[in-house]
Amino acid sequence: MAKSLAELKAIREKKLNEINLRHGKNGYRVVVGMATCGIAAGARPVMVKLMEEVDAKGLVDVTVAQTGCIGSCRLEPIVEVYDANNEKVTYVHMTPEKVAKVVDQHLAQGKVVDEYTMTVVDGKVIDPTVKG
Repeated sequence: MAKSLAELKAIREKKLNEINLRHGKNGYRVVVGMATCGIAAGARPVMVKLMEEVDAKGLVDVTVAQTGCIGSCRLEPIVEVYDANNEKVTYVHMTPEKVAKVVDQHLAQGKVVDEYTMTVVDGKVIDPTVKG
C-alpha cells in the first residue's frame, strides 16, 4: 500500500527521533559489553534485566544496546552509561541484582552509583578522579 507524503514525513520524523535518542541527545544510552568474555561473565542476564527494569519504570529516554569488547575482561560484565553530553560512567562486575539500583538511582534520578563504577573495584578505590 502506498504511503502519502505526510505519512512518510511522520515516519521519517519518528525514526530521526529514535536515532537522536540512540546518540544520547535526549537521555541516556546504556551499552552492555557482549563479547565472549562479557557473555561468559554473565552479561546476557545483565542486559535482559536492564531492558526489563527500563521498560518497567517507563524510562522512554533510555536506550539499551550491546557492543563487542570493551577491553577490560577482568572487570566484566561491564555496563557503560552515556548521558546527553556523551559523558560516560562505566559500571563493572555488574549483576542482575545491581541493575535495579543503577536504573533507580542513575537512569531515573541522575545519581551515579559510585560503588559499582570503574573507580571502585573489589572494594578498592583505583582513581577517584577517573569516571570511565
